[in-house]
Amino acid sequence: MRSLDPATPEPSDLQTARNRGAACVELAAVFLKLGTTAFGGPAAHIAMMEEEIVRRRQWLSHEGFLDLLGATNLIPGPNSTEMAIHIGYVRAGWAGLVVAGGCFIVPAAVMVTIIAAAYIRLGALPIGTGLLYGVKPVVIAIVAQALWQLGRTAMKTPGLACVAVGATGLTVAGVNELVVLLAAALVVVAARWSVTRRGSAAVWGVVPLSSLAPAGATATAAIPFGLWPLFLTFLKIGAVLFGSGYVLLAFLRADLVNRLGWLNEAQLLDATAVGQITPGPVFTTATFIGYILAGPVGAAIATVGIFLPAFCFVALSGPFLPRLRGSPTAAAVLDGVNVGALALMAVVTWQLSQAAIVDGVTVLLALVSSVLVFGTRINSAWLILGGALVGVLRTVG
Repeated sequence: MRSLDPATPEPSDLQTARNRGAACVELAAVFLKLGTTAFGGPAAHIAMMEEEIVRRRQWLSHEGFLDLLGATNLIPGPNSTEMAIHIGYVRAGWAGLVVAGGCFIVPAAVMVTIIAAAYIRLGALPIGTGLLYGVKPVVIAIVAQALWQLGRTAMKTPGLACVAVGATGLTVAGVNELVVLLAAALVVVAARWSVTRRGSAAVWGVVPLSSLAPAGATATAAIPFGLWPLFLTFLKIGAVLFGSGYVLLAFLRADLVNRLGWLNEAQLLDATAVGQITPGPVFTTATFIGYILAGPVGAAIATVGIFLPAFCFVALSGPFLPRLRGSPTAAAVLDGVNVGALALMAVVTWQLSQAAIVDGVTVLLALVSSVLVFGTRINSAWLILGGALVGVLRTVG
């Protein structure tokens, strides 16, 4: 019987609310655990989620989990974080969306904030300098291995490889990274449209990359720092970045080093190293940058800015994206954006390696790390810790 008080829910509604509350508690426990222990990058995070969500708790079927994974690949943002948000929404609605995403992000953000505070105090001291000296070349090897693995998946045809080469050339020439991604997507869409329309071989040059982008953009003068520009910069990056979290390097370098002049190359590589040595989303690199630019307030602003779009995209597109995975146009856009993102990643990795590999010890660290990451399944966190130990011992010795 319905209550006369309209504010009092029906028993079924009350039971639903209790069920969702219990589900939120379960989500918080799972994703706090993952956010504290999930080392190894997005692929490792997603594998750990599959074990927890599908095999151990059976909250989703394998098919349902793959549907959500496919959805995350069609929207910008950090894939593993978006998987957490998707799972939260499926399990407990809007509250679950916030709980799962927040609990996956917060442990890493707290750890990065603590490390950033220590970096401000220790970064100029011998032990801090030594630690970062040993970590940087290891990070380069880890990013190179991720680039290789992602490239093998993304470059499925000779045409896509050609688009990647063209995007690399534009990136080296200094073209804006968003223009490079848009150009790559349009070329692939145009080529596949040509195949469908004419039934002929793909015409990868139908829309030349060079015709879609202004030539030779260069770094601009430094722009005064402010909290509002900081938020908008990271909001933009979170809203447009496709691909692995490692591609974040290219966007950060273009905006914070070249365009705004708020960071130097060494600070950017330090931020990347911290993002690697901590569990959870690689995007918490933004937390570190925000802290060194504006303390705890800057860390919070940068973190909210870069992750906010992921929550919005999942909330808005979650019900529709699984059906769009079969769309030829959507698939072409995704393929083009992915190879463009890999081109950005390759160029910035090369540029950062010049700041990280500076002498015989760093060359040896980079080589040994490369052999291990390419030849074994060792967790990257152990390599980074090993590099840090070598750097500290070299300094104190």
